[in-house]
Amino acid sequence: MTRGSVAPKPGEPGVRTGRAVGPGHGTSRFGRLLRGGRPGRNGDLGRLMLRLFLRWVRRPLLPAVRLWRRNIQLRVVAMTLLMSLGVVALLGFVVIGQVRNGLLDAKAKAAQSQAAGGFAVARERAANLRTESGAQDGGGTSGRTATSWRSDLVEQLASGGQGAFNVVALSADAANAGNRFPRTSGSVDPSSIPQELRDAVDQGTGTYETYIQINYNDDHDPEPGLVVGTRLNDIEEYPYELYYVFPLAQEEQSLNLVRGTLATAGLFVVVLLGAIAWLVVRQIVTPVRMAAGIAERLSAGRLQERMKVTGEDDIARLGEAFNKMAQSLQLKIQQLEELSRMQRRFVSDVSHELRTPLTTVRMAADVIHEARVGFDPVTARSAELLGDQLDRFESLLSDLLEISRFDAGAAALEAEPIDLREVVRRVIGGAEPLAERKGTRIRVVGDEQPVVAEADARRVERVLRNLVVNAVEHGEGRDVVVRMAVAGGAVAVAVRDYGVGLKPGEATRVFNRFWRADPARARTTGGTGLGLSIAVEDARLHGGWLQAWGEPGGGSQFRLTLPRTADEPLRGSPVPLEPEDSRQNRERALAEVAGPHLNGHLLASVPVQSGSDRSPLSVSPGAPVPPRTPPQGVDPTALPGNGARVVARAGNDGQDSALAQHASDREDTNRGR
Repeated sequence: MTRGSVAPKPGEPGVRTGRAVGPGHGTSRFGRLLRGGRPGRNGDLGRLMLRLFLRWVRRPLLPAVRLWRRNIQLRVVAMTLLMSLGVVALLGFVVIGQVRNGLLDAKAKAAQSQAAGGFAVARERAANLRTESGAQDGGGTSGRTATSWRSDLVEQLASGGQGAFNVVALSADAANAGNRFPRTSGSVDPSSIPQELRDAVDQGTGTYETYIQINYNDDHDPEPGLVVGTRLNDIEEYPYELYYVFPLAQEEQSLNLVRGTLATAGLFVVVLLGAIAWLVVRQIVTPVRMAAGIAERLSAGRLQERMKVTGEDDIARLGEAFNKMAQSLQLKIQQLEELSRMQRRFVSDVSHELRTPLTTVRMAADVIHEARVGFDPVTARSAELLGDQLDRFESLLSDLLEISRFDAGAAALEAEPIDLREVVRRVIGGAEPLAERKGTRIRVVGDEQPVVAEADARRVERVLRNLVVNAVEHGEGRDVVVRMAVAGGAVAVAVRDYGVGLKPGEATRVFNRFWRADPARARTTGGTGLGLSIAVEDARLHGGWLQAWGEPGGGSQFRLTLPRTADEPLRGSPVPLEPEDSRQNRERALAEVAGPHLNGHLLASVPVQSGSDRSPLSVSPGAPVPPRTPPQGVDPTALPGNGARVVARAGNDGQDSALAQHASDREDTNRGR
């Protein structure tokens, strides 16, 4: 079984991102501020404290937010409770308002009727006393009658209330108020009568009413009440104010009872609606969750999983449709697996069966090739072509057998500690004749120190030979740079050429079997079209990555990354996938040296390698090469296997995004193999 590997995502352990630690970067900005340092810009301290405060507030809320986002049942029940609470509260306000208005209206009518009768009695008694006093005193009133009639009047009027109301008599004439003190019943404080009401009664001739807070002179607690008053004349024809004070304690108790009843009923209704919503949503969500779990198990390869179907409703029909879909997928996948097994078996059988006739044909071709000296030129050339094509045929059969072993999971890894420098030297030595014919020089960078890893030397050499030969063949006679590096738990070998490069999207397909960038291009080295496919399988067998980068006209770079120790997961690569001398990095370096703009145009010149100037890493004399920064919109870590990056450029954002998505899909496919 081949082993796969996944490239790390940005910010995961093992991938160092951000600026290096150095002078001025050893401590955080917050630490410098705590020591009394000034912020670099105005307002930095405020923004930093605001960020820290928001982070402190948000941290305990993250679990609740995560639960809210992931649980649709919780959201539906919570929204149902909130809406039910709003409806019940609104209904309660309306009902309480109606009940309060009804109670107050009934109380006001009863109070007005009671007060009107009392006012009539007061007028009649004052008139009778004036008549009696006039008959007895010859037109005057006795002192006793003049001073006691108000007290008697208040007691008489209040005696009919029995706690239902109280009576207050106040002098309206300020000049005579000193001899006529306020008279009240039930210990009512005369100050309970508001001055606004007294002014209205004093200036008018009718009956006036208002709601007040009744205060008492004893230990009785204040309570709301309704007061009805009018202006009358006493037996001496002096004006005075007579008020009926009606406590509203009973109405308040009734209103509190209504409030409590509505609150209890409303709470019960809200809880009941929440329970109903939970039960209803549960009937819908449970089958959905079941379908999601079964779908996850189906995607994990458990194709026999099915939903439990009960009833004949819509959920049951959904379950039946889901089961039919799963059954159909299972049949299709089984058919495809069977077809794939038959194809692999066919390729393996054909490859083995062709060995015997190919050996016979090879022996005959060798005899003809040895005797070609005595042939005429046409026949001699035919003998040479026959030998070359037989070599290519044998190579194709070997590659097919190797591919069939990978497909069958029978490839074995014979790992041992090896120095990749020796492997690279052997590969370069074998590729020198082809490089001389092409006019290409192969240079090695980073071989000053040992590059040791536990790997299968035969498979690593096959991968590097394929990469170097392809770089020479497509390098257009320019230099080929082989860069080696070791860091942490990984070693890497990158092969860089400066030829035709790769178009957008080709870096994701270059590892496909029998894929060719230019079908019309002649194969001068007799390749089979399976080299890179076998190479990427060899890299996966080691638990490593084989990745590609390229730009049209700017060459390409293939990077092989292997773990230093067998079975050690890779977390990064010591060699960047996009080389430092790429078009984008050179534009950035020139922009830093010459300014962001030159004559209103962005610097976009690309140095062309020609003649004796074949230094692939030179930008301009004295110009520093900036550290590699991934282009915006592209994953800064390369994808494993054939999911290689594509360089993003202005004007191709949509295309590059689609290619990046395609690469991600291929990565997911590779993980599942």
